[in-house]
Amino acid sequence: MPGLESVNVGVPKPYVGKGGRSGIDKMPAAGPVAVTVPGWGASGVAGDAIVDKPNHGGPDQAVYAYAREDLEVWTAKLDRSIRAGFFGENLTTVGVEVTGAVVGELWRIGTVVLQVTSPRIPCATFTDQMKRARWVKEFTAHGAPGAYLRVLEPGELRAGDEVTVTDRPDSPVTIGVMFRALTGEPDLLPLLVAAPLIPDDIRTLAARRVPTS
Repeated sequence: MPGLESVNVGVPKPYVGKGGRSGIDKMPAAGPVAVTVPGWGASGVAGDAIVDKPNHGGPDQAVYAYAREDLEVWTAKLDRSIRAGFFGENLTTVGVEVTGAVVGELWRIGTVVLQVTSPRIPCATFTDQMKRARWVKEFTAHGAPGAYLRVLEPGELRAGDEVTVTDRPDSPVTIGVMFRALTGEPDLLPLLVAAPLIPDDIRTLAARRVPTS
């Protein structure tokens, strides 16, 4: 059954990256966690800190999900155990198609309804968390970025909750396709311009980057 291994929250800690502090290193929460529609630069997950407000958080990045299956791939590649929340994800999923999730599809978890919006783009803080100088290139090449989600219906969720996809748009743009378009395959950018339910800022960015003949 597709579900949640854990719900993870982070508190600010010192980091090399922008601002010198980050809440990227999240830890599994005990019991139910409230999820709300956040304002600018805030997380939708109660107790979760956002430090780099211009680049993280807000309605379109309210919640971040990463698949346990992809963490296990990295465990094998890096020869190190990777616990839930270490990649900065709020939701560590099991049996959920995250990279293949269609942008705009709806997930019901507990009493919460979330909508898939965009992939995570790796940054210097993530490199500091992993302590690998070429981490951005490694992560990008692997192509499993995890998914940001917006909150359509606030509520509570907890470890063990089932994840149900209740609606999936008829669109070719998955999280994986959007990630590839934004990180090195510009021929895919027209899909982001034309597809439904693409966040406005990403559609605008894609339109500016579309190759011209």
